[in-house]
Order: sequence, then structure tokens, then C-alpha cells
Amino acid sequence: MAKSYKEIMNDITTFIFDVDGVLTDGTVHVSQTGEMLREMNIRDGFAMKAAIESGYHVCIISGGSNEGVRIRLRNLGITDIHLATPNKVDTFKEYIELYNIRPEQVLYMGDDIPDFHVMKLVGLPTCPQDASPEIKAISNYISHKNGGKGAVRDVIEQVMKVQEKWHLYYNGKFD
Repeated sequence: MAKSYKEIMNDITTFIFDVDGVLTDGTVHVSQTGEMLREMNIRDGFAMKAAIESGYHVCIISGGSNEGVRIRLRNLGITDIHLATPNKVDTFKEYIELYNIRPEQVLYMGDDIPDFHVMKLVGLPTCPQDASPEIKAISNYISHKNGGKGAVRDVIEQVMKVQEKWHLYYNGKFD
């Protein structure tokens, strides 16, 4: 009998996220100078920072290459940021080998076809509510939130609650 996504969450030590469509809503605002601007959700950022402070690995693997995104993620304490990644599977394999992480310990959130093959390799493939049908079909958990609108916070908070770590944030341990 297959494990439920809540049971799998007990084994998660690592979160890997795509950027566009997961940490953002997938919209790109283009300025007159050609700069591409994205919006990110503050609550997603808080959750990623909370995960890092609680000892989880947090990694970003994205095909996009926006330096503003890199700066935002570094400011949250994320050090494993892989932008302009042509092959997400290779990057994923190098990352888990570097940190001696088993694939079943990884929650990956993606939203579209470039995430498909790496999502097939992880313990808990997840996606935002507005992900493509192909990604929804292989996800063990589909957030009730859209990309860029709290989907990342949703999965991190659920894992940390299952592992009894989330309460530390509202009981004053990290004030």
C-alpha cells in the first residue's frame, strides 16, 4: 500500500523549488529597458527562512536567470541557488550527491514541463494549484494555493507541522 503524502512528509529533509510559476505567479513584467521583474510572496520567503533555521536543506533549481531573484533568495539565507539550469535532473543529482541526501528525503515543487523528469525522481513531488495538467498528474500533493501566492509556504508549513517543528515559530523560539 502506497504511503499518503502526510506519511512521506515525515521523511523530508530537503525542499527544492522552481522559481517561475512556483515562487512567482509566472508573470514577467518587462520594463522599458528590457529588465524582467517578478513578484514573490513574503510568506513564502518567511517559510523558506524558517525551514533553513530549522535545519532543512533548501535549494532552488530554475531555468531562469534573473539576478534579482538570486539576491532575494540569498537574503533569505538560501545558498544553493541554481539559475539558468539547462538540465534540472543533472543539477538535482549533483546536489543530492554533494549533501548525501536520498531522493526519498526530497520534496520538489514544480509547475511545468521542465520540472517533469526531476519530479519523477523525488520522494514527494508537489505543485501549485495552477500547475500544468502533466505536473498535476505526477504530483503526490497539489497545493490549494497558486504559484507565487503561498504554495511554497503551504508545503513547508505542512512538513514542519508533521515533524512538529512549525510551532517553534509562534511559541517564541525564533523571536
